Amino acid sequence: MSKKIKILQTIRQGQIGGGESHLLSLVENLDKEKFEPIVLSFTDGPMVDRLRNMGIKTTVIYTETPFDIRVWKKVKQFISENNIELIHAHGTRANSNVFWAAQKLNIPIVYTIHGWSFHDDQNFLVKNFRLWGEKLLTKKSKVNISVSASNQLTGVKNIENFKSIVVNNGINQNKFNPDLAFKNIREELKINKDETLILFLARFNHQKQPIKLIQAFSKVLKSNNNLKLLLVGDGEQKQEAINIVENLKIKDKIIFESFRQDVPDVLAAADIFVLPSLWEGLPIGLLEAMAMGKAIIATKVDGTSEVIEDQHNGVLISVDDLEENLVKSILTLTSDKTLQAKLGKNARETVSQKYSANNMTREIEKIYFETIK
Repeated sequence: MSKKIKILQTIRQGQIGGGESHLLSLVENLDKEKFEPIVLSFTDGPMVDRLRNMGIKTTVIYTETPFDIRVWKKVKQFISENNIELIHAHGTRANSNVFWAAQKLNIPIVYTIHGWSFHDDQNFLVKNFRLWGEKLLTKKSKVNISVSASNQLTGVKNIENFKSIVVNNGINQNKFNPDLAFKNIREELKINKDETLILFLARFNHQKQPIKLIQAFSKVLKSNNNLKLLLVGDGEQKQEAINIVENLKIKDKIIFESFRQDVPDVLAAADIFVLPSLWEGLPIGLLEAMAMGKAIIATKVDGTSEVIEDQHNGVLISVDDLEENLVKSILTLTSDKTLQAKLGKNARETVSQKYSANNMTREIEKIYFETIK
């Protein structure tokens, strides 16, 4: 048997988010006869635990800082000791802390851009510094992977001579399958069977707009009180979100949970999945909800608008006047069970046809072979 190719999969954090779910799915589906994946995360967390339980060698070299020169020598030593032949960097922060070592050791980098670190709503200095970083990293990488065509187009518009291969994120439909048996999350969280459950499952940050969702939900309750909002995740805006819920006196209608490992069970309990992001690469949480046959409300941005066709497999809303758009779309969907069912059915079919984890992994394996050659 030929020698396995040792590939370092590296990512910024051990918490579960979109990029982390992508990495888990990729590692799980890689052909272990041909590849030996080794994982380097820059913080600890549930993803690290899960990888170790899968028998994947996983190491943490702690930093929460991009371009953190203090860890570069440790990274180089780790790569060297593990005889890595190819590095797959997931996201900006991971790439910014491995590219120096890769250069010194003459190891090629495949860089998956899960979403650009620069955005139009950043102040001028922050945006330009991050754009400089992305220009450097995409140039130093042997291959750039864009997770959506719009993700690729943003690179082309902002970075001279930018080139990438589009490989859409994929979902494991053996795991995210509404026909399976699931835990009774409604019973666990004391949600009545007849209440419509709206789910937000993402990081609590400016990009994902949980505050706007809470404010919209408080307005919706004035017209329809038979609802619950389940907010699953952690992040810098979580405490602010908790405070707003207390001030609005709607604590009995909103449930906060930290990131959970039983995502399919949580999705199975929900009726409507809402992702009010200001930007996205190609959101894995969205694809997981679609695979579970949920009615979707999402913003008309980047990769999301490539997946969701308004009124066919979800509801697409503009980020302009976001709060009011959320109010209208939630009221429409919660009052129309037939529409909910239609959108959920079509969402599931979309993922089945276009976004499988197996197809995604085979495309990435092909890139690995070509890069090594």
